[in-house]
Amino acid sequence: MPVDTPDLAVALVVTLTAAALQGTIGFGLALVAVPVLSLLDPALAPVPQLLISLPVTVSMAWRERHAADLRRLGWVLAGRVPGAALGLWLLHTVARETLSVVIGGMILGAVIIVAFGVALPRTRTTSFAAGLASGATGLVASIGGPPLALLYRSSEGPTIRASLGVVFALGIAMSITVRAAGSQLVTDDLVVAALLLPAALAGLWLGRRFQGKVEGTALRTLILVVSGGAAIALIATSAV
Repeated sequence: MPVDTPDLAVALVVTLTAAALQGTIGFGLALVAVPVLSLLDPALAPVPQLLISLPVTVSMAWRERHAADLRRLGWVLAGRVPGAALGLWLLHTVARETLSVVIGGMILGAVIIVAFGVALPRTRTTSFAAGLASGATGLVASIGGPPLALLYRSSEGPTIRASLGVVFALGIAMSITVRAAGSQLVTDDLVVAALLLPAALAGLWLGRRFQGKVEGTALRTLILVVSGGAAIALIATSAV
């Protein structure tokens, strides 16, 4: 087995918690799990989170498909394609620690700007840019949620979850394909993902029980807190 049993037990709990967060606000599985599990055992992250996120996001998109913002999703998805290619190029040319610091700094900067009241309108340009950033960060660190969550932050909960679910499902499929083509996907990643998947699905089910309690201001605040915390954790993980 790629990881020790005690580490796997901790990873299952972390995955359950992270998936519950994603089921509640629309993202968070990789944001929470990747920094924590990377410190626990490098074999646990980030690629396994990319793999288990696919069935999770497909389920999210399907469940609240009626609320998806299909008008702008085309531009977001168009940005994910070159974003994934950019991420693959960065993996081959820049040290992972440096990439994590840069990605964490960019996300933290965006969170601070939005927190100070700067509105991020959903236009073709911002949608494409968010897709580009999400594609690159998703492939490099399996953390593609914050750029999209900040783009949709002013929307209602069902729209955020459904729209992010559609983008993540298609974008993750592209990222997995690009990683496989670039020899960035190994057998151990598949094994770890298979072991963690039941916990992810259980967490998604649990998160749905909290959806009605986290809306409006609470949802927008939680998006900023989770995104900012993930950025700090990613930078701290690289430093360690």
